[in-house]
Amino acid sequence: MFESGHEQVVFAQDADSGLRCIIALYSTTLGPGLGGTRFVDYADTQEALEDVLALSRAMAYKNALAGLPHGGGKAVIIGDPARDKSEELLRAYGRVIDSMGGRYITACDVGTYVTDMDVVAQTSRHVTGRSSHLGGAGDSGILTAFGVYQGMLACSAHRWGEASLARRRVGVAGLGKVGSRLVELLVEDGAQVAVTDIDPDAVTRVQQAFPDVEPLTPGELLAAPLAVYSPNALGGVIDPYAAATIGADVVCGGANNPLTGGEAADVLHSRGITYAPDYLVNSGGVIQVSEELVGFDMDHARDKVRSIFDTTLEVLRMADTEGVTPLVAADRVAEQRMAAGRE
Repeated sequence: MFESGHEQVVFAQDADSGLRCIIALYSTTLGPGLGGTRFVDYADTQEALEDVLALSRAMAYKNALAGLPHGGGKAVIIGDPARDKSEELLRAYGRVIDSMGGRYITACDVGTYVTDMDVVAQTSRHVTGRSSHLGGAGDSGILTAFGVYQGMLACSAHRWGEASLARRRVGVAGLGKVGSRLVELLVEDGAQVAVTDIDPDAVTRVQQAFPDVEPLTPGELLAAPLAVYSPNALGGVIDPYAAATIGADVVCGGANNPLTGGEAADVLHSRGITYAPDYLVNSGGVIQVSEELVGFDMDHARDKVRSIFDTTLEVLRMADTEGVTPLVAADRVAEQRMAAGRE
């Protein structure tokens, strides 16, 4: 915690429900930490800790880039959600969040859903991403996909001088709640879409909805000649080797941490591939849930998500001007905004 610069890390457990969780706050300079709850069967506590520290830091940068009045926070619940999740556990988790006095506000993430947030909200006021009939914003995947699409349009405008993907070949890896909606937006824009997913049923569902999409294996899609490669599943899919072999001109997706690190970003940069940092373009979901705190209106939230286009252009232009990778440029913009919040 001290090495990473985090403000606070909370470990908590509840013997009766089996809850074991870690909540990390990287920064509350711009406001209460906002970030989702990840429910994952980690190998051990160390793996869970490393994940929550990295994710909460990324949320601080994401929220700053999105222009939100929130710092960076994240939580992980250790366990198999299919086996361990229960209403008793979620209510116990809500009590942990409430004990932090509003310094951390949670939402959905991997392994948690809108219905889970409804239960957590029974014991804490500091919860977003609830069901619409309870005054919540509902599924954050809707605006996450829209935000990634805005990032793609900005990359296209920066690289080809046209804020459209019509007639360009775009590969979407991962067809969950973000990737499948992204396919719909791309098809509407006139893009030629290729897809992949480790779940063949997910590919089948997308093909049934959009018969012209091209199914490929994950390896085929990564190496295919594409205008845009969009990772939308789990992170860490682009290591330095993958960065050296990827066939796309642009990488822009909704997956958290798709690069294994700065070395992969350097390889992409050296090959002239435009990389839109994940925490820059996938902030539509956090914008959506933040709007819930002031009274959710989808049209207003969608208008705020459109700002991802402008911020992405700002970052890409800064990267060109300063001769750095977009990853470095995005960090600089976020750090400038957080520094301004401390003044």
